[in-house]
Amino acid sequence: MTKQSNKTNPSGFRTLAALIPFLKPYKKQFILASFSLVLAASATLAVPFSFRQIIDLGFNADSGNQINTTFLILFMVACLVALGTSLRFYMVSWLGEKITTDIRAAVYSHVIKQSPEFFESTHSGEILSRLNTDTVLIQTLIGTSVSMAIRNMLLLAGGLVMMFITSPKLSVLIFATLLLTIIPTVIMGRRVRKLSRNSQDKIAHASALAGEKLNAIPTIQSFTNEKIEINRFNQYIKTALDAAITRTRARALLTFVAILFGFTSIILVLWLGAYAVMDKQITAGELSQFILYAVIVAGAIAGISEVIGDTQRAIGASDRLLELLSVQSSIQDLSIVKSAPKVNAAGIGVEIQNLSFHYPSNQNNVLSDVSLEIQPGEKVAIVGPSGAGKTTLFQLLLRFYDPTSGEILFNDINIRDLQLEALRKMIGVVPQDIVIFSDNAMENIRFGRMDATDEEVLSAARLAIADEFICKLPEGYQSFLGDRGIRLSGGQKQRIAIARVLLKNPALLLLDEATSALDAESELLVQRALEAAMESRTTLVIAHRLSTVKKADKIFVIENGKIVETGTHADLILRSGLYSRLAKLQFTDQ
Repeated sequence: MTKQSNKTNPSGFRTLAALIPFLKPYKKQFILASFSLVLAASATLAVPFSFRQIIDLGFNADSGNQINTTFLILFMVACLVALGTSLRFYMVSWLGEKITTDIRAAVYSHVIKQSPEFFESTHSGEILSRLNTDTVLIQTLIGTSVSMAIRNMLLLAGGLVMMFITSPKLSVLIFATLLLTIIPTVIMGRRVRKLSRNSQDKIAHASALAGEKLNAIPTIQSFTNEKIEINRFNQYIKTALDAAITRTRARALLTFVAILFGFTSIILVLWLGAYAVMDKQITAGELSQFILYAVIVAGAIAGISEVIGDTQRAIGASDRLLELLSVQSSIQDLSIVKSAPKVNAAGIGVEIQNLSFHYPSNQNNVLSDVSLEIQPGEKVAIVGPSGAGKTTLFQLLLRFYDPTSGEILFNDINIRDLQLEALRKMIGVVPQDIVIFSDNAMENIRFGRMDATDEEVLSAARLAIADEFICKLPEGYQSFLGDRGIRLSGGQKQRIAIARVLLKNPALLLLDEATSALDAESELLVQRALEAAMESRTTLVIAHRLSTVKKADKIFVIENGKIVETGTHADLILRSGLYSRLAKLQFTDQ
């Protein structure tokens, strides 16, 4: 996987160019926005010329017709300015909203497909910050800043040209003085961009902390660490505030320098222009025209300097979003994939050959040279102490990671040769840590198969003995279960998860301590449901409870990432090995 870089892209234009693919679907709207922008800028540039006509011709006209015509032309120009400006505002705002939505969708759809390796080094809170805060900055860039920048550049260029046509001598002077504005603006703009990126990173860190802690409120309160967490969060947001103030100070200084230098140069030139009128070198109308163009140029310079700050922030935001889009998952489909193996009435066969694995963040092997074979329909238990590699084996079967060496075969087909979606559709998992979504009970179970009917959901709930407590909820299956299922007990969460996987009806069932949070009565009921669910499918169980392990067709005992014993419950008890010792410590009837 490509690691994320904290370095700011040295070329802001290159960063903005990377956003062009998001503009391509809206070519017509972009053309219309560009047309309206040019129309508004052109009409604005025509205003000073109209005022010159009024001063030099209209006020000196002998008849009212000349005055009427002159002011009518000015009114028509005003109408074009209003039409062009309003159309530009609507179109660029529309483009900003649409493109921001597309970027959010692209980033989310890209991130959600990443392997767990990506999330080992990336906080979900930081991703949310990029999805929300950074995309808002890009929306401001596309919906406001870009159009304002182009508009002001057109006004600047057009104003300078018209100033040169009106008075070449005065214009040469103003061109020279404008260099005093452009050079410091460019230099200071680079610093603003770096500070903007730093500020956005600090905000993302604060969001990541808040997201993590809000998901652990009961733990925080049980240890009475509320004040500590409040202080920690306050420190994070103070750091973000300091970075934001530094950025704002730099941006304010940039604006001050740009406006002061710009207006100083124009005032200097206009001072000389006043003497030119006194010497009859230009007319009063021409000077008025030159003054108005100078005002337009000054306003354009001020507008560009203001836009530069927004642009630099948006470039920093774009860098961060493009980093996410550039990350490639280490788990990819091959260019040519094989068809999913056919599942017979008994389930699917699983073979693991010389499997070794270590996590990317830790070079120590979690599994070493593991080999085992499971026949279709077999019920296999995996037993071992904590940290032995049991859950890791499940993650490899789901291809959340690829093994360092060795192979995993489903019906003699290497799972790397299968399409990821097809592979994972064959597998159902009931994990130890159950995820309950902020939705009602019906939709939480339907997550197992999104196209399932209500009756199929109800049937799965009954089989998992979840129907009993769901019907007692205030609104039954339509009851909201709270954030992360806070309204449910641990056992109720597990029955929801079991119902979810039963609805999926997979060929391979993985149970990771599926009954660990149940009381004795609930465990008995759910165990009966699981026994029915195990029919006609291969099942792997991670469990310590004797009721589950006793009935397994085969038990693999893992210690330090290696299989140290294999056999049935009765066989392993007699060997006086690790399994026997674990049984004496953990199994309730020993």
